[in-house]
Amino acid sequence: MTVSELLSRVSSRELTEWQTYYELEPFGEDRADLRAGIVASTVANVSRKSGTKPYKAQDFMPKFGKEKQDWREQLEMVKAINAALGGTNGDDRQPDSEPDGENSQL
Repeated sequence: MTVSELLSRVSSRELTEWQTYYELEPFGEDRADLRAGIVASTVANVSRKSGTKPYKAQDFMPKFGKEKQDWREQLEMVKAINAALGGTNGDDRQPDSEPDGENSQL
């Protein structure tokens, strides 16, 4: 649904009510990840050794976009994906890394 369609079907008041409801009772994938993390941490904590640090739900939740890779790590990932899909490495150039981290050749 586009923004225009949404605005034609839902009043500003109803949209505000949904936003308020979400603030009180979040829903969606983030909340589902939290619920799964709670279950996983509970199971892991039942089996952990005495004296070890207890697991938290966040230990079992995906972390999207948290860690920034430099170009070398990204290049290795691309090479691995390429090889896994049967590709060949036809270009052995190494990108120049500028002081600001920008790549000038690729």
